[in-house]
Amino acid sequence: MIEFEPWRHYLRARLFEKLRRHEQAVAEYRIALRFAPRWTRALNALGFLLARLERWEEAARVFTEASLTDPGNAIIFFNLGFAWEKLHQDERAIEAFREAVRIKRTVDRAWYGMGMAHARLGQHEEAVKALQEAAQLQPMNPHAWYALGMAYHATHNPDRVKEVIHHLFRFDPRMTRQLIRETGRSDLAHLVKDLVDL
Repeated sequence: MIEFEPWRHYLRARLFEKLRRHEQAVAEYRIALRFAPRWTRALNALGFLLARLERWEEAARVFTEASLTDPGNAIIFFNLGFAWEKLHQDERAIEAFREAVRIKRTVDRAWYGMGMAHARLGQHEEAVKALQEAAQLQPMNPHAWYALGMAYHATHNPDRVKEVIHHLFRFDPRMTRQLIRETGRSDLAHLVKDLVDL
């Protein structure tokens, strides 16, 4: 039998979101969840709205609940990791991102988030491993390649930094120049010597 009350409040919340009446939307999602506390769809929608509003602590709590109601959902774990990252809780972020890629290995954003969190913690070898996965999944993502180049630099691997610079130059010369500067690879500056700042 379909329970209409949770749906009624859920749909009202969606309408309020479209109208940008965010506080009313949050309230309606919470009412829907009082009727159906383990309803993953409503939990995820509420968590996503709270994240959009940058209410990260609340978002993390809601995504944690959602991860318990749907433990096989990689995107929920990615969202939870992102919320922990915003709260500067890098260990928790890594744990959530790791669970996301355990469930679905191809969630490139989770690999990237995990790599960045490891880098912030000074765990550069672990950062390299995660960022290699992100870059392999998104071969044209300049941010993943730039971060990988910086991770190689932090692990004192100049040959790998050079490989990244040559790869990145093929599709993002400006970010290549930034990576050359940050890693002190003036020997490769000839690649970007003709770039002009706008």
